Amino acid sequence: MKLLLIFPMGKANVIGKHSRFHLAPLTLSYLAALAPKDADITIIDELVDRIDFNVSVDLVGITVLTPLAPRAYEIADRFRARGVKVVLGGVHATMCPDEAALHADAIVLGEAEEIWPRLIEDLKRGRLQKRYTCSELPSLEGIPMPRWDLVEMGYIPTYTIQTSRGCPFDCEFCAVTAFFGGKYRFRPLGEVLGEIEVLIKSRKQRGPLGNIFFFNDDNIYAHPQRSKELCRAVMPFRIKWFAQAPISIAWDEEFLKLAAKSGCIGVLIGFESLFQPNLDQIGKKINRVEEYGEAVRRIHSYGIKIMGSFMFGLDYDEIGFFGDVVKFMNSAPIDVPSFAVVTPYPGTRFYKRLQKEGRLLSNDWTEYDSNRAVHRPLGMTPREANEHLIWAWKRITSFSSILRRTVFPSNRSLFYFIYNLVLRRMMRKTLIYPVRSNPTPQGTDAAPLARASNGVNADKR
Repeated sequence: MKLLLIFPMGKANVIGKHSRFHLAPLTLSYLAALAPKDADITIIDELVDRIDFNVSVDLVGITVLTPLAPRAYEIADRFRARGVKVVLGGVHATMCPDEAALHADAIVLGEAEEIWPRLIEDLKRGRLQKRYTCSELPSLEGIPMPRWDLVEMGYIPTYTIQTSRGCPFDCEFCAVTAFFGGKYRFRPLGEVLGEIEVLIKSRKQRGPLGNIFFFNDDNIYAHPQRSKELCRAVMPFRIKWFAQAPISIAWDEEFLKLAAKSGCIGVLIGFESLFQPNLDQIGKKINRVEEYGEAVRRIHSYGIKIMGSFMFGLDYDEIGFFGDVVKFMNSAPIDVPSFAVVTPYPGTRFYKRLQKEGRLLSNDWTEYDSNRAVHRPLGMTPREANEHLIWAWKRITSFSSILRRTVFPSNRSLFYFIYNLVLRRMMRKTLIYPVRSNPTPQGTDAAPLARASNGVNADKR
């Protein structure tokens, strides 16, 4: 049996077509590992590869994220027009099953570990069903190692590995809980360590800085005790690693010590907003704005860098908040910036609330790319949100900002200086919305933490 697994590329790809400045596709590698041993499998990551629509295959599997859905449907329709069976899965297909079913012979709802082998067997026997639903969350024990041998490497020199799934938080805007459920599950440490050892020996993604791993967990610190056990266990490998983590790690000195000693070089933290009422509304009460500065200082004191993520267009946001965030990032400092307009993804409580309030502006999924407002913010127009997002990106990727955040601090880093230069080039080359004017957000001279925490505009809806 010949299988073709595809990760589609959206029209609004910020990275750039056929760029390898991203991580290798973990999901498709996992699906390939779950397939029968005798299957002839090809993996196509459309960000770096081109699809041959005339190839002879028995089944095409496509993973679907919301902004990539129209492209995924286009690919599916072209193969189905030739009589090739197509299966769609992933977060978007799970959240919008009726829509996805219009473009597929079968759809997979939820996680695929238990479904995928059964689906392939049904296809062999000529009894393919229209829908396959994950009835209960699968155990992560015994899952096979991803088929990295099927992926042509040359991406960012980083090994990607997943040690857990799920997150104990239920933020209004996040689809993690909706897709993976509220239960936090983790793989046996022995299996994780075995996979790390195999990847190191393969040397496929070893880079100039050695063996760097991205722990592709939704929250590496969801179970603090287990997280510490993981840190202790990976120390003998002498790797470097980064992961997504909550800001609460700043108050766990034991974890920070273990993380640094085990090779942690960075964490991605969702700060989201500098205004506490925003955080309270979206359900991220673990974040306390008045503690941001000290939290950054504590994490930095262990040599751990921070990729800080902020969202704009939340209900209490005003135009001046863009300037406040840029100023905070420069002064904190935040090593790697990440900005987005908050996006109401299908299946999230945020989407359902905005739908009920009549504030959704678009059903074009290509616009759900976090680079534009697809809802009506309360404190600004959609156009203002879009233009000031670009303003913020231009300011934070200026040479002066990069030098201030990565060279002048005592915890300077050549790696993150170079990373920011690449980010600058990428954003300035591929920004989707060129600013027609040069808006200067009000309040840029205000002290961001003071302004954000003093209750200004707390009642202004």
